[in-house]
Amino acid sequence: MVCRSITMEAATVGIAFSNSFPPAPTFSPLLVQSMAKPNPSATKTLISSRKAATVFPEGEPGPRTSVRSTTPPVKLLTRVEQLRLLTKAEKAGLLSAAEKFGLSLSTIEQLGLLSKAEEFGVLSAASNPGTPTTLLSLSLGLLLLGPVCVYLVPEDYPWEVVLQVAIALLSVVGGSAAFAASNLVSILQKSN
Repeated sequence: MVCRSITMEAATVGIAFSNSFPPAPTFSPLLVQSMAKPNPSATKTLISSRKAATVFPEGEPGPRTSVRSTTPPVKLLTRVEQLRLLTKAEKAGLLSAAEKFGLSLSTIEQLGLLSKAEEFGVLSAASNPGTPTTLLSLSLGLLLLGPVCVYLVPEDYPWEVVLQVAIALLSVVGGSAAFAASNLVSILQKSN
């Protein structure tokens, strides 16, 4: 009996002991409990920042970015006049050099190059603020293409060597031309 009463007392104490503490949490690998206390100032900041926020329902498109430019539109002919580019081209002999290569004003007229430039939007591209960056990216890509091609294309056959030379030459010429065009358009777009 003495053993039984001790066991009963231990069981009673065990029941009383277990009722005074919260139950042990169950283990779950996906259960994460936070021990941090909320910061009232952070909550206030979050609430105040949400007042200006716009919420769009799921599935609906968000706000559209406007294409408003803070800079005034580029006036290409005015800028060409300010930079005195025609005088510089005349003094450098570019027009006579072009004529020696068969590119005279009458040839340009016969080939319809001005109308083609108008069709392709060359003037609107020259006044677009993103054009210099695009041309610079193109030039860097082309200038990297030549060495990459020479490195990756094997030299087992003569046609592979010719391919390396052709791609390297085109990438150097095209990359240099795109870089020069990027610089020219950037200069034309700058305001005083």
